[in-house]
Amino acid sequence: MITNTYLPHVSGVAQSVARFSDVYRKSGHETLIVAPTYEEQPVHEENVIRIPAVQHFNGSDLSVVLPVPRLLKNTLHQFSPELIHSHHPFLLGDTALRIAAARSLPLVYTYHTMYEQYTHYVPVHARNLANAVIKLTTGYANLCDHLIAPSNHVMRLLRDRGVNTPITVIPTGVDTKQYTENDHKDFRAQHHIPQEAFVAGHVGRLAPEKNVVFLAKAVAQFLQEYRDSYFVVAGQGAAQAEMQQALRAYNVDARVRFVGALHATELMAAYTAFDVFCFASKSETQGMVLIEAMTAGVPVIALNVPPVDEVVQDAHNGLLVDNASAPHEFTAALMKFRSLVPERRKHMQFAARETAQQFDTRHCAMRALSLYETVLDSNVTRNEFDETTWTGLLHVISEEWKIWANRMAAAAEAVAKEPQ
Repeated sequence: MITNTYLPHVSGVAQSVARFSDVYRKSGHETLIVAPTYEEQPVHEENVIRIPAVQHFNGSDLSVVLPVPRLLKNTLHQFSPELIHSHHPFLLGDTALRIAAARSLPLVYTYHTMYEQYTHYVPVHARNLANAVIKLTTGYANLCDHLIAPSNHVMRLLRDRGVNTPITVIPTGVDTKQYTENDHKDFRAQHHIPQEAFVAGHVGRLAPEKNVVFLAKAVAQFLQEYRDSYFVVAGQGAAQAEMQQALRAYNVDARVRFVGALHATELMAAYTAFDVFCFASKSETQGMVLIEAMTAGVPVIALNVPPVDEVVQDAHNGLLVDNASAPHEFTAALMKFRSLVPERRKHMQFAARETAQQFDTRHCAMRALSLYETVLDSNVTRNEFDETTWTGLLHVISEEWKIWANRMAAAAEAVAKEPQ
């Protein structure tokens, strides 16, 4: 499993790699995780090899790896992998391609992220940088043996962009058992929130691509109307200051709690303290936090955009907001939910838990294991790689050329479309 983000970094990809790997190991398989270093990573880790990385890339909370595959050589020799699973199309994603080529192993790639939504982190101002990113990720996908898409929306998008590699839809999944025995009272008391208060909550990275300033404005208008209500934000990121500024403009910040990034039992307690979960992102491939909230029995209010609409069913397990550019309409949905009779809310809570069961981690991970077996069975050309043979050398050179050809095609796309 090769990934550019891993624990203790808080992200859906990091959680996905950790959770799936845990299921694989409990099922009797061996998994080696290749990931970047982080400042607060555990001192001792089993089955994890860390690659040196630049911390806090361009002011973000991301750790950007320095691709140095030679560090992996001895470890890979001892581990002797049968299949490579890449979780990103660049940096260590390139390393995944090289390892698969050098060892003649099949390569599976999970398309976790809409990278064209993240170009603001890169210090380049080309208007068509997003087009280059799309070209790059599409090219990478076509260099792999099989793709995993976390939603039907992503699968359709990849096909529309020209991906011809086989694709299987497998959601990331959550542990649906971990939220069943938690009580919100301690969490509310810890953060000075009245037990009888109505609490709107949000969990996630506080980043521009998550549309959190829009969300802050919408919830602020709601808090102005309902003086007995609170807003809890679990997460951290570069957009926090702008969110706080938006909330102060409505003079409601006294009833807002920014509790930072939470993990494990703290995160579970936060979810169970929410009456409703608020989500305004338009850049998701799945939206794991939606499923986590529903696992805790918390209905969701979200923008009516794909793939969110594959999880949230309007008036069933939450409410969908059609106008993605009008905070006041999101506010109206919050007010509508707040005014629901208790019986109606209980129905939505039950429906939320029922929806979450479809995304249980073990179920999703076992589907991925089944896919691995299919890929291994169909990869009839697999052979042991011999570095001393010309055949092996030419195979590596060929794969390296594909990597750089893909990069150059992406760059050409941006240049060709740049206005003269």
